[in-house]
Amino acid sequence: MEETVITEYARQLMEAHGQSAIAEAAQRAVACEHAQDKEGAETWRKVEAALQILRGPRTS
Repeated sequence: MEETVITEYARQLMEAHGQSAIAEAAQRAVACEHAQDKEGAETWRKVEAALQILRGPRTS
């Protein structure tokens, strides 16, 4: 999947789920890993990384 598509999907997921979108992507990646779907897991990990970038740096 192209990076632009992943970024757009991450943006849509963030709009739909807010900050829980990162956890959602991580859970889907784990589910793919358990199902032996390496490509799916890789895609979800990329979405998770894109979501973390969209979220921005954490502040304390």
